[in-house]
Amino acid sequence: MAEERVPAIKVVLLPKDTNALGTIFGGVILSHIDLASAVEARKTAARRFVTKAMREVEFHEPVFLGDVVNFFTETVRVGRTSVTVHVSVEAERWGAGRGERVRVTEAEVVLVAVDGSGRPTPILEQTGTLV
Repeated sequence: MAEERVPAIKVVLLPKDTNALGTIFGGVILSHIDLASAVEARKTAARRFVTKAMREVEFHEPVFLGDVVNFFTETVRVGRTSVTVHVSVEAERWGAGRGERVRVTEAEVVLVAVDGSGRPTPILEQTGTLV
């Protein structure tokens, strides 16, 4: 039996999140991608992370009002001070195709570990173990 994927975050999008076309504004999706990638980065190390870059953001399908949106994450790379996370976004449609899941957006996010002064800091201790 296949293991069920667990999203980093799951949200229901509301009227305040819509654009002039009545679909969910892309910036709202980007904001949630940013949050989901931070949740994933914290699995690597208990550090403060800031977003350095969002790469290869692709919007495949629109997200509709009332969709339940799942943000799945996977760590792609761990560098000295950065973590690269792939985020796959799926919408659960609740119209005619009741419960249908549709891949709507994908992105790659680079986050950097920072110290109390906001300066990049190594993710790993000098011994090579996770902090």
